[in-house]
Amino acid sequence: MSDRLLALRVFTRVARTGSFSRAGREFGLSQPSASRIVARLEREVGAALLMRTTRAVTLTEVGSDYLMRIEPLLAAMEEADHAARGTGEMRGVLRIALSTSFGTREVIPRLPAFMQRHPHLRLDLLMSDRHEDLVRAGVDVALRFGPLSDSTATARRLGAPARVLVAAPAYLRRTGTPRTPADLASHSLIVGPAGPGEAVWTFQRNGPISIRIAGRLSVTSHEGAIAAAVAALGIASTALWGCRAQLESRALVRVLGDWPMGTAEVHALFAAGRAAKPSARAFVEYLASSLSDFAYPEEPRSRAKAKRK
Repeated sequence: MSDRLLALRVFTRVARTGSFSRAGREFGLSQPSASRIVARLEREVGAALLMRTTRAVTLTEVGSDYLMRIEPLLAAMEEADHAARGTGEMRGVLRIALSTSFGTREVIPRLPAFMQRHPHLRLDLLMSDRHEDLVRAGVDVALRFGPLSDSTATARRLGAPARVLVAAPAYLRRTGTPRTPADLASHSLIVGPAGPGEAVWTFQRNGPISIRIAGRLSVTSHEGAIAAAVAALGIASTALWGCRAQLESRALVRVLGDWPMGTAEVHALFAAGRAAKPSARAFVEYLASSLSDFAYPEEPRSRAKAKRK
């Protein structure tokens, strides 16, 4: 890699991550080396691109404009390199933002084949139940559930698994099983990360029925909500993928299964204003194919098969 190309790529990553150390690690450089490379680029450009303080590294106005101009060029070069290799093999770093639970339960188990196919590609998974700012975090693609708030971003729909209510058998033995949404008023409800403190659960049966939920227990992570349900602390709402293992093991059972709750759409989201990396497009294509059965049946397959026998 030429010195100028390396400098542009290091500058881009410093600008997006706000850290010389973090950007340096991506290129196998020390923090001082990354800083010197960007300083040399600024001398060559003839303008300060970054403001450096003891607390943060931020773009100057000139640096912001410079970044917007060079990112499409770097993406085009990466695309050209990929086309020239003609092998379909990806290189570089791919940054993916996704929820901790979805990453742990669904994405990571599907990664081995993709990583074997692209042995020179490094994946950087930003796993959090909070939504990252794609541009500020330097994210190449994000996996997000629910309505898309950024209408300028490019998105691809990956699936729409059913939403369900679940509870531990021990909880239902203690309290009884609700038969209608109105019965939930007399139950302990677990409010998950989508709505701390208060939420609305909507059911679809001869038209929508919305129930405002004020749970005694509010949990800021999906895994925490599922663990609370398994511990017989109440009834939780989740997408079917988020409790499949617990349903199969009978640690949890469906509640109000004849009252559909709709779906929880998941999209792959590319940052607005940036050309999608070839590796990001390849990852999304792979994931879309791998998740072709993502709209899971109403019952886990093992139980459904057992019933047919």
